[in-house]
Amino acid sequence: MIFDRKKFALKYALLYALLISLVMLVPLFVYTQLMLAINEAKTENDLLREARNIIMQMEKFNPSRDKTFHFPRYSSYQAGLYDSNMQNIFTLLKFVPPSFTPGYHKFNEYRYYVMRLPEDRYFGAKYLVISKKENSMEIYLTVLMIIVGIVIMLFLLTWMVFRNFARPFEIINQQLDNFIKDSMHEINTPLSIIQLNADLFARKFGSSKYLTRIKAAAKTLATIYNDMDYLIKKEKLTYEKERIDFSKFLQTQVDYFKEVATLREIEIYTKIDNEVFINFNPTKLQRIVDNTLSNAIKYSHERGKVFVELKKDGTNTIFSIKDEGVGMKEPEKVFERYYREDSFKGGFGIGLNIVKNIADQEGIIIEVDSKLGKGSTFTYIFETL
Repeated sequence: MIFDRKKFALKYALLYALLISLVMLVPLFVYTQLMLAINEAKTENDLLREARNIIMQMEKFNPSRDKTFHFPRYSSYQAGLYDSNMQNIFTLLKFVPPSFTPGYHKFNEYRYYVMRLPEDRYFGAKYLVISKKENSMEIYLTVLMIIVGIVIMLFLLTWMVFRNFARPFEIINQQLDNFIKDSMHEINTPLSIIQLNADLFARKFGSSKYLTRIKAAAKTLATIYNDMDYLIKKEKLTYEKERIDFSKFLQTQVDYFKEVATLREIEIYTKIDNEVFINFNPTKLQRIVDNTLSNAIKYSHERGKVFVELKKDGTNTIFSIKDEGVGMKEPEKVFERYYREDSFKGGFGIGLNIVKNIADQEGIIIEVDSKLGKGSTFTYIFETL
């Protein structure tokens, strides 16, 4: 129930930063391709420059004066001389060039440039090949750093904005939460007094239709109260499991709601197997039973029937409630919070949402079969390992 400003800011800051990052992928992709093209052009220019430098050094070599030609060696470049048959005369290359077509080439992680030489001028060589390893990884790292930097900057900025933006909502939510808690506390006492005195009055003076209405209304209000109390406490309490006699538990709740059903002349028929035990939390089980049963009564026609069944099926326990009431147009939405099939029937639309959350937590399979105008059947399958 508490509005967490930090979680709100964190969630939407991450979402916003992610969305902006996705939008920026296109310009960053274009930028990356442009930088790669520029890098290729620079590499080609560097290789051509060094090839000319090697040729200049070979031009300076004078066989009558110099006994040995020291082929240029570089830390970043490797070069080699090849004859007309593409056989190496001298090479420092770490690979065999797949093509000797003059110009710029790519081969795996290498970039190389082939320059055609005049016949029999440079040690009988026909081709000069010079290469270097590509360094595009620097570009990718730069782009990655840009992306990371943008995401971090966007996240921090949006986190601060959303954090401050959410502050008024946090205050309002805190006040609303305090109001609900105080209201629940104030409602509990008079509700208990109404139920207790209605029972005492019935024992002393006998029951009447007016008293029955009071008791039924009090029980309906108690169900809503218990739902709200569960919503408030579910994040703070640990609901421990215990061995429950589901058969007796269910019969007790059916008896509890009989006065609510009697008010509309609805008959509740039960088919409950004896000694059906499950390991479950009583509070959670009561929310499942009470909400499903009260809904079946609420949406049944007057003088209708509600069928409650509990049985064992192998290792599974199957609990179902069937009514012959109005049915549902969209049964798939019935577990959504605040959804009400018929707003004139009252309620807040939270009961079955609580049931669905409990079922998801406890691994209960829910099956809903509903036909408009013919009624609904809710089936809960408790799997026993």
